[in-house]
Parts: sequence; structure tokens; C-alpha cells
Amino acid sequence: MYIPAAFRENDREKLLAVIERYPLATLVTAGAAGIVASHLPMIYTPSADGAGVLRGHLAKANPQWQGSATHEALAIFTGPDHYISPSWYPSKQEHGRVVPTWNYAAVHVYGTLHVIEDRPWMLALVTALTERHERQQGAGWKVADAPPDYIEGMLRAIVGVELRISRWEGKVKASQNRPEADREGVVEALEKFSSDAAREMAGMVLEELD
Repeated sequence: MYIPAAFRENDREKLLAVIERYPLATLVTAGAAGIVASHLPMIYTPSADGAGVLRGHLAKANPQWQGSATHEALAIFTGPDHYISPSWYPSKQEHGRVVPTWNYAAVHVYGTLHVIEDRPWMLALVTALTERHERQQGAGWKVADAPPDYIEGMLRAIVGVELRISRWEGKVKASQNRPEADREGVVEALEKFSSDAAREMAGMVLEELD
């Protein structure tokens, strides 16, 4: 990922916060069939070596999991994003040398992909995924709410994948390359929108202003 110095984010806690808030990963692998990508929620888990792992699952019918362990894999997470109009910059009135852009946050996680077909491991994974995403539903749904034979059939239709992390890349593009007055103009404009995306981007720009 191309990351200008102004937008590079090395704070691991901030990168993990993006993954926690936006857990749907684009998992990219390369093999005999070429480059393949799938979209799946993944959970970060610390590991004894400190590097950590990302865990998820693919449909067994998805050929991506076959032969993927021989090449480096990449999981991409994208956070808040929003169009930024140059009309929001006070500098537009001063000299006019401004152009549109797009602000966003992205985390790239690299490592080796390992396929796991152990039933207890996969049951623990789908239980953890369910608990993580049902948390905001109150009582929500639990794996145990479904008949055991049905869950067993579902488990037979998937494979677990574990990305054993070798390196991270983080990019937060939040108008850091603009003068402070322009960044304040971006926040003011974004706060006039009613969308969650605009509100989150305004917060991200404000955080980078501090």
C-alpha cells in the first residue's frame, strides 16, 4: 500500500480499533489459479509470539482455501471514508489551488494462511463470531439456539482459516496534509451531514487535529 508519511499509522491499538469496528476483511491470496479475494468477518486474537492471528472461515466450496498456505496472504480492512470537497477549504478563497480528495482509513495485515478443519476449533470460532456480532442485539441469537444436527451440517460446509501475522500497514488519510484552517473547514462541513460516514470522518479529522 502506498502510504505518504503524513498518513502512515503505526499505532497498533488504533489499527486494532479499525479491525474491531470494521471486521469485514477482504482476504487476498495468490496461487496457481491467480489472485483470489473473498470477503469475510475476521477476529483478531493475540498469540504467544506477540504477532497475533486473524481467524475466520470460508465456504468449503470456495476454492481459495486450497493451496493458499504456500504464498503470503493479505487481509484488508477499511474504516471510515468520505468524499472531501475543496469548497470546504478556506484556502479555496485565498488562492484556488485546491482539488477534491477522498479521506479514509485502511489496515493491511500480511501473513501466512493456515487452513483448520478441526471441528471443536471451528465451533469455537463461529461461537466467538456470533457473540461478537450479536452483542449489540441484547439477548440476540446464540449458536445453541439452533438444533445441534443443523450446526453440525453447517460446520461440515466450512473450513477455518487463520492468518498468522507477519506485518501490518496502516493508513489514516484525514486531511493531515492540509493547513489547520482547511481541516477545520472539513470538520464543519462534514458535521452538517446526517450520515454516519460523515460523522465518523469528522471525528477522525478532529482526532488528527489534536
